[in-house]
Amino acid sequence: MKSTNTSVQKINKRYIYIVTITAALGGLLFGYDTAVIAGAIGFLQTKFQLSAAMTGWAASSAIWGCVFGAMVAGYVSDRYGRKKVLLITAILFSISAIGSAIPNTLTQFVIARFIGGVGVGAASMLSPLYISEIAPAKKRGMLVTLYQLAIVLGINVVYFINLKIAGSSTEAWNVEMGWRYMLGSEVIPAALFFFMLLFVPESPRWLASKGRTSEAAKVLNKVNGQIEGEKVLNQIKETLKFEKGTFKELLSSSLRPALILGLVLALFSQITGINAIIYYAPEIFKNIGFNTDSALFQTVIIGAVNTLFTFVAILFIDKIGRRKLLIWGLIGMIASLFGVGCVFYFNQSSSVFTLIFILGFIASFASSLGPIPWVIISEIFPTKTRGIAMSCATLMVWLGVVGITQFTPVMLEHLGGAFTFWVFMLNAIFLLGFIYKKLPETSGKTLEDIEESWKK
Repeated sequence: MKSTNTSVQKINKRYIYIVTITAALGGLLFGYDTAVIAGAIGFLQTKFQLSAAMTGWAASSAIWGCVFGAMVAGYVSDRYGRKKVLLITAILFSISAIGSAIPNTLTQFVIARFIGGVGVGAASMLSPLYISEIAPAKKRGMLVTLYQLAIVLGINVVYFINLKIAGSSTEAWNVEMGWRYMLGSEVIPAALFFFMLLFVPESPRWLASKGRTSEAAKVLNKVNGQIEGEKVLNQIKETLKFEKGTFKELLSSSLRPALILGLVLALFSQITGINAIIYYAPEIFKNIGFNTDSALFQTVIIGAVNTLFTFVAILFIDKIGRRKLLIWGLIGMIASLFGVGCVFYFNQSSSVFTLIFILGFIASFASSLGPIPWVIISEIFPTKTRGIAMSCATLMVWLGVVGITQFTPVMLEHLGGAFTFWVFMLNAIFLLGFIYKKLPETSGKTLEDIEESWKK
């Protein structure tokens, strides 16, 4: 009997990981799509003779699509299902990859990137939401963090691809053609994402919210085993009785703290500087004395550190908890941002200390503020309004990304490196104080237990 239970548990684990990895491919495309511009932006600037403001517009055009995608995906997924909307995002990624590789004008490029951005914005909300709704409580933090790992891997892969494309030809060829290959390569992971989605189930909590309890039970039993699956389904049905499923419900006195927490975490995960480094790292390194190939190689190192320290979050997020891991990570980010600002202020930016402090920031972010907000905002809201609530939080993510992407070139040009990174440091200090006072621990609790805790 013991061996049978073990066998069933192994089958459950394999099934959970297959479903999670499939959903997490949305994160890989998120990272791929948003970071591919890092290698292409310098060549685009030369190709279309862009000013600093227009360079920011070219880099941020996809982000405006992300804003729109995040706005609508919650409502649409609450109505039609998580899986269907994820399939649509895969199609949008493919259209964008092809469209952004063939433009002859900046306007054509912006339109194609906007379409991809809609897919990114929707997937950035739906992938962690879907994983959270299907994952067992004790493994939810780790499984949702796999989504962040996929983002990091997408960034890492595209950095390597950008390096190989740019390093294999002349500057003139890269200005004319290289960036097209960089952007067009995204069609391959987009097609894989679509194909794998065809074989995963719909979210059991969404099914239950639509009265399709027998289908929900089938998925929950396959994930948790029959006894635990029935227990979770009963919890879901009990909490659904008291949910209205309206946005007004999120503004009630019991759920308002959860909404504020989600919005603050989402916004500050972006305005503490991560995308300034991800998007503009090659240009930063070129400005401090590295040639094109060397600057792109530095970004590959950044991607490797980002990947390595995401595993720290995966290993410890369910063991020591979201709150403690986030606090320690923010302390590391603050120290690193202060260091980056200092090397620019004292005109030492061409030294190895610049790379050391940037890598310290990346390591701290990857083990804390990178994955943890996605975990928390995917688990703190009620089932019937989870899509809408996550749309609000994810919208704040992308508004933060828009601001950082659009104004980082301007800030670097007019404020200089020191004060730019010190602004990011002040944002991180504010977030540290907010987290210390307002963030409860959610590790190990079912989504229904977390919902009930806000009411208490």
